[in-house]
Amino acid sequence: MLDIKVTHPAQGKPLPDPDTLVFGKLFTDHMFLMDYHAGQGWHDARIVPYGPLSLEPSCMVLHYAQEVFEGLKAYRTPEGKVQLFRPLENARRLNSSCERLCIPQIPEEDFLQAVKALVHEDMSWVPHKKGTSLYIRPFIFATDASLGVHASHSYLFAIICSPVGAYYPEGINPVKIYVEDADVRAVRGGTGYTKCGGNYAASIRAGERAEEQGYSQVLWLDGVHRKYIEEVGAMNVLFKVNGTVITPQLTGSVLPGITRKSCLELLRDWGVPVEERLITAQELFDAADAGQLEEAWGSGTAAVVSPIGELAMGDKKVIINHGQIGHLTQRLYDTLTGIQWGTEPDPYGWTVPVE
Repeated sequence: MLDIKVTHPAQGKPLPDPDTLVFGKLFTDHMFLMDYHAGQGWHDARIVPYGPLSLEPSCMVLHYAQEVFEGLKAYRTPEGKVQLFRPLENARRLNSSCERLCIPQIPEEDFLQAVKALVHEDMSWVPHKKGTSLYIRPFIFATDASLGVHASHSYLFAIICSPVGAYYPEGINPVKIYVEDADVRAVRGGTGYTKCGGNYAASIRAGERAEEQGYSQVLWLDGVHRKYIEEVGAMNVLFKVNGTVITPQLTGSVLPGITRKSCLELLRDWGVPVEERLITAQELFDAADAGQLEEAWGSGTAAVVSPIGELAMGDKKVIINHGQIGHLTQRLYDTLTGIQWGTEPDPYGWTVPVE
């Protein structure tokens, strides 16, 4: 168990208006920090006032991007209690990312203790308004002040929190996505299955191009054959084709999403046929032409599910479910958010209370 020392700010910041919250712009009073040094391991766990970090210009993360992160949320229940959603899954994925990036791993119980301790200190920042939550961002980065391509000997594990508003304040509107055929997000054997900043930096150019053409997201293809679907934007993607839900299998270049995993577990529990396999973009357009592409949606922590109303590739466009959210997509959204906010029972043991 970590011995976490707590230092409070001289004066807390005013709590924000829950009606004006936007994603990732405002941060709570505290942050969690813990250091790693070779030969000493992880040490000096502490919760301190949120503020700038002091880094050398030669800090290795700035030059070689040895860094990983996670994203999860704390939710306020109708009774006023606060709970997390599947945080141990985040701990396991963080450690998988660490292993790939040659970063020392964090024991799962230490990760969970750190997250719960920080949320406990900033409990008042978990908003009460329906649909709002406290976004939690754990991250680890190399801190050696040294140039040279090798694993760092020192690291900082940090957690910061940001209250966020409802993702769909005016209702769920299906998005338009475009199949990206120039840039690729990841290749097998690379870092596609990890949450590291480089993956997201490499995706920005395609996202900017898609936005210029009026699309919300890009649909990524594999980096070798340039024909198999992998992800949509920064989310996993699922399709309902002729009654069966299909989603790209985890081949090493697709992020193993926790919301994706939850969707698949719910679907199987409901008796919905599910296939995790290779899917070509052409297969989706052929299914649409045959009237069999019934629903499509992205899945991720921020949006839970993001329905897809239009799919485009080259000069071809198809409208999915008349541009409306599908019945199954809506059921997944309602069930997952109900469990997360405590308005629906949790028969799976997915929620973890913060006390």
